[in-house]
Amino acid sequence: MITDKIYDFILGEKMLVSGDGVVCGLSGGADSICLLLAMCELQEKLGITVEALHVNHCLRGKESDRDEVFCSELCKRLNVPFKAVSCDVKGFATENSLSTEEAARKLRYRIFADNSVEKKLATAHNADDNLETVILNLTRGSALKGISGIPAKRDNIIRPLLTVSRCEIEAFLAEKDQDFVTDSTNLSNDYTRNKIRHNIIPLMKEINPSVVSTSVRSISALREENQFIEAEADNAENKCRKGNTITGLDALPPVVRKRCLARLLSDNAIPYSAERLLAAEKIVVKSGKLNLSGCIYLISDGHTTCIKKIEQTQTTETVLTDLKIGENCIFAEKSLYCQLVDCDGLKKFETVNNLLTYYVLDYDKIIGRAFVRNRKFGDRIRLSGRDFTSSVKKLINEKIPADQRPFLHFIEDENGTVFAEKLGIADRVRPDGSSVNFLIITIRDSI
Repeated sequence: MITDKIYDFILGEKMLVSGDGVVCGLSGGADSICLLLAMCELQEKLGITVEALHVNHCLRGKESDRDEVFCSELCKRLNVPFKAVSCDVKGFATENSLSTEEAARKLRYRIFADNSVEKKLATAHNADDNLETVILNLTRGSALKGISGIPAKRDNIIRPLLTVSRCEIEAFLAEKDQDFVTDSTNLSNDYTRNKIRHNIIPLMKEINPSVVSTSVRSISALREENQFIEAEADNAENKCRKGNTITGLDALPPVVRKRCLARLLSDNAIPYSAERLLAAEKIVVKSGKLNLSGCIYLISDGHTTCIKKIEQTQTTETVLTDLKIGENCIFAEKSLYCQLVDCDGLKKFETVNNLLTYYVLDYDKIIGRAFVRNRKFGDRIRLSGRDFTSSVKKLINEKIPADQRPFLHFIEDENGTVFAEKLGIADRVRPDGSSVNFLIITIRDSI
């Protein structure tokens, strides 16, 4: 019996406790009608009260109004408290540059939240919906959390029908001789989910007619594993996180580490992808700094990781200081490091640092005093291997993003520029077979 399956799922997921008030989202479609009927049948057994909420999206004219009337009359017959709320989806979509589908979802859940305060909000997502969600997330690119499907509960939202297939729902309604309304937009391929529903799922059923029921077991296993990782991330955050700083991420298993980083970014409203999480994890393990957005950075010393705002002051004034062996710092976010080595030392450096970006020049070819500075008007350089002098401005405009241009290191001696960050060294200080002393230049993020 379908109500027994729903009852067991509610208990297993600890969705409800005796005394809860449950607001059922009621569209008038088969799924939501099944949800309302099942909750009404189970309300005494669960010790809950049931009411219904209908959202009229005002997208289908008379058809939308018909659905609202249908829901109202059904609730009267069932003696269930009913409320209908209308919203302007098209206007909201235009105002916020959203698709109609996304605008409808956002408004619907906003209305759900406003009308289920201190109550549980039950939605009618079923096993077919869950499989569609997994396929959609897999197509867009998703890790375990995404392919674990729709959560059985989140905040005050519960989904009692997640283990029930659409076929079971329709059979349940037929047995009760209960009709329902059909949203005409569900019959088209205009929306991405409908393409999955009408094209991909039928092909899967040709391979395995029981694909929906088998997906329930697979998704359940994935959800259980995801819950374990979430619990481990909870434990890690409780022990190691304070605000936007986390200590000891480097010691955690990679899967937990990435989950903690994803939470840290989400809590700061910073979007992330699998690529960004990999870049962030690299910073956490090896130390460094990763630009997240504008002047917001993820910074790690290999043990403590935090999100910081680093304001850059762009100036047209030239900052000039004597070049030092070691760290040369003229910018807040990065430093220029110089190392003086002989031929054997250079070979060792190249062997150890084969993945590091660095520049090598003949130290003995530097004329007089050397200085490190920022970019200045009229800079020119004859790069190594070229027989002509180029405008630094032209080279920078061709190769370097605008936001990085004010924060480039330059080295000059008494005869002019010998090094330009991200461009290279001057031809006149290029090492050759007679070079004895080498100056190795690297740029590192400041911690």
